[in-house]
Formats: sequence, structure tokens, C-alpha cells
Amino acid sequence: MNRWLVVIGAVLIQLCLGAIYAWSVFTPPLTAEPFNFSKVQTQVIFSVGLAAFALVMIKAGMWQAKLGPTRVARLGAVVLGLGYILGGLASMSLTGPSAFCAILVTVGLIGGAGIGLAYVVPIAVGVKWFPDKKGMITGLAVAGFGFGALIWIYLGQGLPDWTHIEWDGLIKPLGVGKVFLIFGIAFLVLILVGSIWMKNPPENYRPAGWEPASTPGAAGSSSAQFDWDQMLRTPQFYMLWAMFIFGALAGLMVIGIIKLFGIDALQAGGMDPRQASLTAGTAMALFYALANGFGRIIWGTVSDKLGRKASLVLMMGAQGIVMLLFFHMGGTPALLYLGAALVGFNFGGNFALFPAATADFFGNKNVGKNYPWVFSAYGIGGIVGPIMAGRFGDAVGSRGVEAWKPAFIIAGVACLIAAVIGLMLKPPRPKAIA
Repeated sequence: MNRWLVVIGAVLIQLCLGAIYAWSVFTPPLTAEPFNFSKVQTQVIFSVGLAAFALVMIKAGMWQAKLGPTRVARLGAVVLGLGYILGGLASMSLTGPSAFCAILVTVGLIGGAGIGLAYVVPIAVGVKWFPDKKGMITGLAVAGFGFGALIWIYLGQGLPDWTHIEWDGLIKPLGVGKVFLIFGIAFLVLILVGSIWMKNPPENYRPAGWEPASTPGAAGSSSAQFDWDQMLRTPQFYMLWAMFIFGALAGLMVIGIIKLFGIDALQAGGMDPRQASLTAGTAMALFYALANGFGRIIWGTVSDKLGRKASLVLMMGAQGIVMLLFFHMGGTPALLYLGAALVGFNFGGNFALFPAATADFFGNKNVGKNYPWVFSAYGIGGIVGPIMAGRFGDAVGSRGVEAWKPAFIIAGVACLIAAVIGLMLKPPRPKAIA
């Protein structure tokens, strides 16, 4: 099979999985009539989805090694599609606390589990087909996740005024429930199509003319093949894991609250509510989402040349600085767009650099089983970041926009700590698996 077909299938699958990053378009209508969710409740649903995503991915990594990647990808299609379809049906008949519980279980828990089942497959398959370009291929494989958010956001909320295209999105005329239903059917069909190319290469496959020693950025890699339980006995795993927690905390916090924070910050600067909502939506739907997708490709490609360690340190350090400044940028449209793009770009890099670093440090053979353990950090960051920010956001009524400030400071300091940890990274020694 032509190995570039794997890339096509991977991007198609990830375009659907990236819908979780479109959650911010659902938060304003869910905080209004007839649902009346609190800001924290909207972030709890988001966080449960992220946690289910990360935890189920561990099991999915083991299943795809036993059952084959095609079957696990198809199972992910069914579970994700079913979660959104059931969430849509529930949203059309329930309100208040009942609706919250239903959406939490269907879109949050079941939908998140479906993402976890499908997500690891393109990464595990891609690294095996492209051992010569691990950073680039992991970036391409997950780029669809970032770009997918752009598609689903604009389908949901409509296009911004500056496009001069009359499209108000699906949520306004149809309501949240019907949009969940439509999205669920689309996820089911598209992921099933992408799964066609999720097949492992022949045993000991090597691209023509490539030898392991010639891999770009191979310096700083381990020659050993670690199994997941052996990996968990190395300090390198816990260093990568902690770095990923801090990087995920910052990026996911911004995804979850950027529209709510942006509206508050822009209104505090004198902008009318409607324009503030459109501007904050554009910051997420266009600038964050596009930069998130490009960040995965660019950081992955750069790391093949620069090395994984140096790239991780640069990415985390840059993210820490941006997060410390982001609160002060939110009240000005141009700076809000710039900040959203920078946060999205660096956040996207996590999903290219960490799977590639996992393959570098612990071997290509078991990356499908090993990376989900590293990725479990994403679930922790996804719980802490958005809920923490949501709690600060609920105090806006009494404290004004300043209530958001501590969340950005905490996230910025966490990323700078991650950069320091990255400076201490070294490849594990083969004796660690003895």
C-alpha cells in the first residue's frame, strides 16, 4: 500500500475527532435559556470528554496491537457518533439539570471515549509507515484534529462578518440538539471511511534507501524497544508526562474559555455584546484553530531537524510567556487574535512532539501502546485547566474581568516549569528495561 494513503486516512479521522475543540461554540447557548448551565458546568462536560479521551486511549493502544488498527478505528467511529446522536436526542427533550446530566454522559463521557478509541490509531500506524520522518508524520497525522475544530466551529456558529458570506451557522436556526445529531452522523460516516487505510506495514518495514542510523534528529534517541510497563519504570516517562500535563492545561484552558473570556474582556474595553461575541468567536474559530493545525505540522517538522528536546523546551518556554501576557491582550481585538494564534500554535506542537519523543525514547515498535500512557497527561490537564478557569470566570459578576487573571498566571508558570524539566531530559539507557 502507498504509505501516503495512511496520511489521507489519518487526516480524515482526525478532522472528526477535532470537534471536541469546537466545544466553545456550544457554551454560550448552553448557558442561556432553556438550559441555563453555569460556566463551570459547561467546562465540566468539556473536561469529562477530555478525561475519557485520555483514559480510553490507553486501552485502545493495547487493543489496536491485538485486534488491528482498522477494527479499533471503526469502533471509535461508532462510539463517537453514537455519543453525539444520543446527546442530540436528549438535548431536544430535556432542559436544566436533566439536560446537563444527559449531555455530560453522552457528548462528554461516550463521545470522549470514542475519540480516545480512534485517536491513537493514525499515530501508531503512521510512525510505523514513516520511521524516517516521525516528527513530520505525527504532525500531519494529528493536524486534522486542529483543522477539524475550524470546520465544526464555523458549521456551528456561522462565518464572521468580514467574510461577507451570509451564513449564521447551524446552532442558531436548528438549536444545540439537532446540531449534535448532525455532527454525530457525520463523525460516524467519515471515520469509517478513514479507517479503510488504517493498516500496519509489513513486519520490519523500512522505506527505500533508509537506514535507522540516518534518521534526522536521531541523536538523543534510545535504540531499545520498551514495553509500556518497562517505560513506566523510567524517569523519562514521568518527565514527559509532567511536561504534557502543563502544556495541555494551558492550551485546553484557553480552548474551553476563550469565547467566554474574550466576550468579558472585549466588553470591559467598551465593545458591544454582539460584536464582542463575534470577535471572540473569530479568535477561536479562525486564529486558534488554524494555528493549532499548522503548529502540529511545523513543530513536528522542525523537531526532525532541531531535535525533540530542544523543540520541547522552546515550545513550552514560548507558551509560558504568551500565557502570562494573554490576559492583558484579551481586551483588544488584534491582540486577542494574536494571542489566540500563538497559544494555538504552541499547543498544537504538543501533539507532534510528544508522540515523536515517545517513539524516540521508547522505540517505534510499541508506540501505539506506550504513547497513550504519556497522553494520559492530557486528561489531567483537561480536567484542571478548564474547570479552574471556569471557577475564576464565575466570579466575573462580582469582580469584573480581573477574575480571569489568576488562571492565566497559573497556566503560564506551569509551562515555564515544563521548559525547565525539558532541559533535563536525556534518553533512557537500555539497561532500564532489564
